[in-house]
Amino acid sequence: MLGQVNPVAFNLFGIAVYWYAIIIVSGIVLAVWLSSREAVRVGLKEDDVIDFMLWGLPSAIVGARLYYVIFQWQDYVDNPIEIILTRNGGLAIYGGLIGGGLALFFFARHRFISTWTFLDIAAPSVILAQAIGRWGNFMNHEAYGPATTRSFLEGLHLPKFIIDNMNIDGTYHQPTFLYESIWNVLGFIVLVLLRRKKNFLKEGEVFLGYIIWYSFGRFFIEGMRTDSLYAFGSIRVSQLVSLVLFFGAIGLMIFRRKKGAIKFYDREKGTIKKAE
Repeated sequence: MLGQVNPVAFNLFGIAVYWYAIIIVSGIVLAVWLSSREAVRVGLKEDDVIDFMLWGLPSAIVGARLYYVIFQWQDYVDNPIEIILTRNGGLAIYGGLIGGGLALFFFARHRFISTWTFLDIAAPSVILAQAIGRWGNFMNHEAYGPATTRSFLEGLHLPKFIIDNMNIDGTYHQPTFLYESIWNVLGFIVLVLLRRKKNFLKEGEVFLGYIIWYSFGRFFIEGMRTDSLYAFGSIRVSQLVSLVLFFGAIGLMIFRRKKGAIKFYDREKGTIKKAE
């Protein structure tokens, strides 16, 4: 269709290289760079972040794939070889976060680094990478919302190339990929600003703030999507996970505050100090 973006960026030795892959890798590279800078600011080494990626990235990919396959098992039960063919699609962000989070826990213990500190370093960069990654969904013509009209999209003052690519099989759809991307960019800004506020956040609360922000937005945006994974009947998996994470993170933050979290961020010195 005229105006539609080609998901394939180019061919390399006969192998199609998709825009989705290029965009995802770009988001990861930016996240690693930002996290490396923050690691140095709080007294860790830049190599800690680089080394973690050797553990975290494969774990995130495996987690994202397994999460998707578990809730779409009917598509793989008769042909399990399809499970490893990720080029055919099927990666779930929440699964990636779970896989990467588990890898981070064991990596931090192995390096004798506070897990909470490492999570705080990564959280703003991760949500920014997620914002970038949603544009990979746009290039693939996926992660869109319910049917709408061109006039509605024009009323949002969207660029023409976005409007044209929201025409899926002759029907215009809401750009839920864009809604989530904007929400995540705003989350990145909020987390960075709060992280820089002296004696405001305790150790672990940048990460918990990320969980609260992301899961809140994802719950509502997921409700609009037409390609959701379902757990039981009409219950969307990502909405259920979002609810658990949202209230769980708030509860944990309150619990840790009452108990007495360990450290504050001291942005003047660029280090973490004991709470007084």
